Amino acid sequence: MALDRLKQAASHLTGQGAPPHPFDPLSESEIERAVAIIRKEHSDVFFNAVTLWEPRKAEMMEWIKNPEHTSRPKRVADVVCIGRGSKVYDGHVNLDEEKIISWQLTEGVQPLITMEDLQIVESVVRKDPKVIEQCGLVGIPPEDMHKVYCDPWTIGYDERFGTSVRLQQALMYYRPNVDDSQYSYPLDFCPIYNSDTQDIIHIDVPPVRRPLNKAPPNNYHAAAVEAEGGFRNDLKPINITQPEGVSFKMDGRCISWANWKLHIGFNYREGMVLSNITFNDKGTVRDTFWRLSLAEMVVPYGNPEHPHQRKHAFDLGEYGGGYMTNSLSLGCDCKGAIHYMDAAFVNRAGQATTIKNAICIHEEDAGILFKHTDFRDDSVTVTRARKLIISHIFTAANYEYCVYWIFHLDGAIQLEIKLTGILNTYAMLPGEDLKGWGTEVYPGVNAHNHQHLFCLRVDPNIDGPNNTVFMVDAARGDGEVGSAENKYGNAFYARKTKLDTPEKAATDYNGATSRTWEMCNENKLNPYSKKPVSYKLVSRECPELLPKPGGLVWKRAGFARHAVHVTKYDDSQIHPAGRHVPQTSGEPAQGIPAWIAENPTANLENTDVVLWHTFGITHFPSPEDFPVMPAEPMTLLLRPRNFFTRNPCLDIPPSYCSVPSGVKQGSTLVDKISKLAFGEKEAAPATCCSNDKFGAGV
Repeated sequence: MALDRLKQAASHLTGQGAPPHPFDPLSESEIERAVAIIRKEHSDVFFNAVTLWEPRKAEMMEWIKNPEHTSRPKRVADVVCIGRGSKVYDGHVNLDEEKIISWQLTEGVQPLITMEDLQIVESVVRKDPKVIEQCGLVGIPPEDMHKVYCDPWTIGYDERFGTSVRLQQALMYYRPNVDDSQYSYPLDFCPIYNSDTQDIIHIDVPPVRRPLNKAPPNNYHAAAVEAEGGFRNDLKPINITQPEGVSFKMDGRCISWANWKLHIGFNYREGMVLSNITFNDKGTVRDTFWRLSLAEMVVPYGNPEHPHQRKHAFDLGEYGGGYMTNSLSLGCDCKGAIHYMDAAFVNRAGQATTIKNAICIHEEDAGILFKHTDFRDDSVTVTRARKLIISHIFTAANYEYCVYWIFHLDGAIQLEIKLTGILNTYAMLPGEDLKGWGTEVYPGVNAHNHQHLFCLRVDPNIDGPNNTVFMVDAARGDGEVGSAENKYGNAFYARKTKLDTPEKAATDYNGATSRTWEMCNENKLNPYSKKPVSYKLVSRECPELLPKPGGLVWKRAGFARHAVHVTKYDDSQIHPAGRHVPQTSGEPAQGIPAWIAENPTANLENTDVVLWHTFGITHFPSPEDFPVMPAEPMTLLLRPRNFFTRNPCLDIPPSYCSVPSGVKQGSTLVDKISKLAFGEKEAAPATCCSNDKFGAGV
């Protein structure tokens, strides 16, 4: 500990500044230092990932409670490298001691496909003689190969090729003109690409050929809309201003807003990671969640014809939500007074690269927080809400996923995801029977049925790490109508089922019973309700995994078999479909099913647990989704239940307040925006987004 403090003091003397928070992502310099350490012993590898190996939970909790007298957790890099012949190496590098602390060849796996891997494929397919031949057969001459495009995907799993060779499948398209959308011109064949040798090793060709679509372009960019009649001009501007600046404060990557405080992390795979989330309850800082992240997702497509069975992308485990993150500096991705955060990653050659403005933080008005009007005397109190939004957006080939973590003043945490972008499309013949597996969304364009199933990892810390999870269902009271205990048949109550083992905790959503799941600290009771303090998962968009049990997707996406799983906490259990997802067969099972199988009757009562929640949508495409899809939102809540002794946001200034005595309880007690409610003069308009410290965005 003394040495640790000496190092910190030395860093100040040398002008290096304070050491990073242990949860901070690796900086560019740390990434390059990890690469240099590896290069000394392994000079012939390429880099797939260099990211923070998060401090072990027990160690980190101890440091947070007493940082002055506890050793700061070491900075350790978690590394994935690829050698010649598609060999995969996993390692850890201690950056403080500048040494490799583990290094192993991991057999039978392939790590995720990076953006660099994806970008190589298109240039290869355009030059490949076999691809040129197939293009000619569907109506594309060799001189038009520059108009041929592809979306490279991981191959998923194909029993013909196994896992020893690193492969991608190329979903093929054509652009008549450079500004046209290729998704109106899908091609009917699928090349297989070897990432190690960088060549095409096979082409899947359907038994019935579908020639190039001859329909006119169907575009959504500005010039195309102008050519088709132009944009409407009856929408007036909406300006968002915070003339006095934002209400949140940043300390490095720790943010404080209202009563909330948390750390904002980011990694190549999950994207945003929120840690050590606390709520200041009238001066008492209370733990709520240790770690929240979007840990995995799968997008199974519903066409059983070969090779479409391979289309079930694990967009986080196979590509990385962080790697695919957009830079938010140019578009209107956030509006108002914005604070941005960057994200640093490694490239194939071992150089550090940065995505600017990968995370957007801002506040928004959120309508009414609470209100009541007394009909007797028209006395009224109304208070408006606001919310803090921490967001990032990533593009997975054709789809965009907009991820919003939203913090509310009443102690609730909301996750909202918006799906937009472009449908994955396939070629079709005029009048072809699509057999119900897809929809013709434009002449010659078949969009297949699919699901988007996300897996949320929730590490509860409800007034401490020892928690218990209950399934809660609305249930009718016992007793028949006319009975003494339920004479009128109107009794109902919340039936709670303790999920005390992993096998028992594998549960599904039930809309008929308004099912929720409560994460409780049974060691602490609410003084009024006498019930355990808890947070409740409220999530109603929980479709069943439609691929059948025993099938390929069912085996590979074991996390999606149930809406909720609960496991005992383990530092190594972060990725619900396994550490390395591409080209897995699901045999043996990876991730959650494997963890549960290790000890299906483990005691989950009053201990450190993790709740895994699968939610999402089932998408049957329609023409309204094309050529670009209006954003479709889905949302869930983590709500305090019996956590507080009263409404926790009564300290938010009301917009208006009068009492039965007729006294308006003065403008000094209400928010400054609502002065007109008290007959005061309107303040002079402020300029938009004038807070230089946090920058302005539109």
